[in-house]
Amino acid sequence: MIEYPLQHFLKPIRIHLWLFRTHVLPYLSRSLLRIKGISSFFCLFVLLFLLSVPLATSAQEVVANPSLAQVSVKLNALRAIFSMRLRAWPDGTPVKVFVLDDDAKVHISFSKKKLQIFPHQLRYAWDRLVYSGTGQAPTLVASEEEMRKKVAATPGAIGYLPEDLIDATVRILMVQ
Repeated sequence: MIEYPLQHFLKPIRIHLWLFRTHVLPYLSRSLLRIKGISSFFCLFVLLFLLSVPLATSAQEVVANPSLAQVSVKLNALRAIFSMRLRAWPDGTPVKVFVLDDDAKVHISFSKKKLQIFPHQLRYAWDRLVYSGTGQAPTLVASEEEMRKKVAATPGAIGYLPEDLIDATVRILMVQ
């Protein structure tokens, strides 16, 4: 049996330690500095964003035409109405849905808080109905004021408005 000197086995270990010390450690330290810089920039960005967002926003309410006999609606039924799957009220009146543009703050807030889904999920459901030919998208209105007028004038209509724009021409539907 051939015996090798101890230095023969230690040489590869020394080379690996040298490579680790000269190449890996400096790279890791530079990466950690970059991460630290990004995180401080990110924290600053988040802080500025939070300062720019108004603290109090008016709540959105589900509104319907006053001729509608229903005074409340379950959350699942509301989701079905706004995703255009439920097409008639329990009394047989056709549902007419009015919505604001996808980028409107009221629409985003309504989708997330009342329907508890993201606006892009609604858009996906509407596009699927339209492009498959099995349904229609809801009627798009340009402003909250126009939504109030259209919901008030259309039998079976439903929409959403900030609390401060609700008057006697529309009825608030309670969500259960």
